[in-house]
Amino acid sequence: MNPILRDFKTTIETEHLIIRQPKIGDGKAVNDAIKASMTELKRWMPFAQELPTPEESEENIRQSVANWINRTNLRMLIFRRDTGEFIGSSGFHAIDWDVPKVEIGYWMDTRHTGQGFMTEAVEAQTEYAFTELGVRRVQILCDEENSASRAVPERLGYKLEGIHYSDSLHVDGKTVRNTVYYSKTR
Repeated sequence: MNPILRDFKTTIETEHLIIRQPKIGDGKAVNDAIKASMTELKRWMPFAQELPTPEESEENIRQSVANWINRTNLRMLIFRRDTGEFIGSSGFHAIDWDVPKVEIGYWMDTRHTGQGFMTEAVEAQTEYAFTELGVRRVQILCDEENSASRAVPERLGYKLEGIHYSDSLHVDGKTVRNTVYYSKTR
């Protein structure tokens, strides 16, 4: 089946979170979170090497909306249930509908880290990937030195498949980094 014809839920609700597809107009909240989190994000995320303008963040959100429609990249935004506040971004990337498999990537507003929200989000998204998207494999890749990102799949029982040494450039564009591979399969 052509992926563009696939229908599935666009919102996941957990005890503390609402995780949903992006909507036009979400760019301001995303930009505010990036601005508040630049120090931490800059160490790991290519998009945070310079603070995007609010317009650039909205443009990025609108591209994410288009990607949902054509099923090429399913970015999701994470909100607190109690306040409705945007706290992070995650989603299903590197989708291969033929296998099928996805990669979960994520970042969180540093004002909300250390409270278990990302672990809760990724746990719900992992189950969603297996049940709603029908994938057989979910993987998480991160920089070997990013202990906060590594802690999420480790807490959730993902299998450490290995480390790819010197396989890509760090976000600084100068140093080489190692990438850690985690997975769950069904």
